[in-house]
Amino acid sequence: MKKIFSILIVAMVTLTMGGCAGAMVKPQDPKTVQNVQIFEASNEDGKITPKTIEAAFDSVGLIVGGNNNMNNPFKLRFNKTHYNTYNLAVFHNADLTLKLIKKYNNFGALSPLTMSIWSDDEKQTIKVATLTTAGMARAGALPVEDVDLIAYSALIEKALREAMPNGKFIKTNRTIQNPEKSYAIDWVVEIDEDAATDPEEYKEDFQAEFEGEMEPIGFLFPNYINMTEEIFDEAGYTEFDFYDTYSICKFDVIFPVSKKYPEAGAWAPCSFYMYKKKGENKMHLGFLSVDNWIKTLNMSDEDEGVKKLREAQKMIEDIVNEIIE
Repeated sequence: MKKIFSILIVAMVTLTMGGCAGAMVKPQDPKTVQNVQIFEASNEDGKITPKTIEAAFDSVGLIVGGNNNMNNPFKLRFNKTHYNTYNLAVFHNADLTLKLIKKYNNFGALSPLTMSIWSDDEKQTIKVATLTTAGMARAGALPVEDVDLIAYSALIEKALREAMPNGKFIKTNRTIQNPEKSYAIDWVVEIDEDAATDPEEYKEDFQAEFEGEMEPIGFLFPNYINMTEEIFDEAGYTEFDFYDTYSICKFDVIFPVSKKYPEAGAWAPCSFYMYKKKGENKMHLGFLSVDNWIKTLNMSDEDEGVKKLREAQKMIEDIVNEIIE
């Protein structure tokens, strides 16, 4: 397997993402323009649940591909939980995903999008955290004025208001570090000519090795999207030989992070993309750096969660680098 890979560019932290060169995120006020938004509603009767929220998202065209009750594994693994309810969910809209990937090929790093759902047990409320338009723009080095990005944000707000009719966005006041920068980890791997003749087999070989290395050290894949089959083919879009995304999660990471930063689920599980364009002997891989979490939420380097985030990122980078060497 490793013989068919040679590195063109390895694991570089970039300020822009492929397909959007030259797109700059406008400077933000680090205290007033937030990257993560929290929508809260009273829930004394307990009628709002992760399942009813999922149904509301589905009803407006945001398909929820996974809605995982994190308390079950937390109880088994750590013998405790932080909230009566804590779920991580992934969602996407096929039409907007296609439009954005056409313009910004590496939008797979935000496909699917994610949200955390948790209870404030003292106030008897339920909260949902998602990325704002500014958060998506910053993460992907996308123009914050992009009409499709704005439409995506509007659809998310519509879903939230459908799910929680009496809810509202609450003030967060996180001081965003380096708000003008985007953080991404990207690889561009040159493919041998022989392997390029059968891109599907090439992809499957890579994925088998990737999954085989990741799973034994505690990484889970709660969602997987074959963009070509699920989105592109139906739209008649044929620019890629393949385009897949994984949602990646690790209990040892999200458990300590969620205790102090439950809204970090707007970034988790993280989306890892891999694609090959027709006519190119290159595969593109990448995901958003954990610095997006850390700097968006102003997390302290002393937090256990930060240490776990950085450890997990290094594991993923090491595995990909080993495969493509």
